[in-house]
Amino acid sequence: MAHPVPLPVASSCPTRVRASAPAADADLVAQLQLGSEAAFRILVARYQDRIYQTVLALLRSPEEAEDVAQEVFVEVYQTVARFRGEAAFSTWLYRLATSRALKNRRQARAKKRFAYLTSLLGFDNDVLHEVPDHAHPLALLEGQQQLRLLLDHVARLPDAQQVAFTLRHEQELSYEEIAAVLSTSVAAVESLLFRARQTLRKHLPPSFRHA
Repeated sequence: MAHPVPLPVASSCPTRVRASAPAADADLVAQLQLGSEAAFRILVARYQDRIYQTVLALLRSPEEAEDVAQEVFVEVYQTVARFRGEAAFSTWLYRLATSRALKNRRQARAKKRFAYLTSLLGFDNDVLHEVPDHAHPLALLEGQQQLRLLLDHVARLPDAQQVAFTLRHEQELSYEEIAAVLSTSVAAVESLLFRARQTLRKHLPPSFRHA
């Protein structure tokens, strides 16, 4: 019978991993593979915000993003024994997160594609909600109308271009890191980002072109 995945508890104080100096990801993964729940909690605390923001940028629904981010860490806990360190742990994590987010989006696109923006922008004629503190940096450009336009056009990019654009401009990953996540070359990442920017410049108004 599978054991339940321990959820991170904010008030807990891990005792199996020294708190005096941050442990390297590889060391924490090795300890997790030996069954250390403390190591798992540290990894979750280290990456949960970045994974949530990445998934939110792709799904645009806080509720879905929370669910998918939790599923990603459940998958990490359940499959870490098969992780061999051929790529960095962060690369593996971003790969799991973007793959799961895109799969979730494809499955739910028909009925939930614009649910988040409808609530955020007040299309239901209610009072407009402020952009939440956890909204990704792209949401801080120049107001809600520009936010709607940008996210709408980013969402229309092909999946690979959208993931590359999100990892570059949301998570500020290097071209090399993005290439590792997408299992492709740096040149291919450069091409994806170039095409994504060209498409956005073509369809977005001039006020976006400095961004």
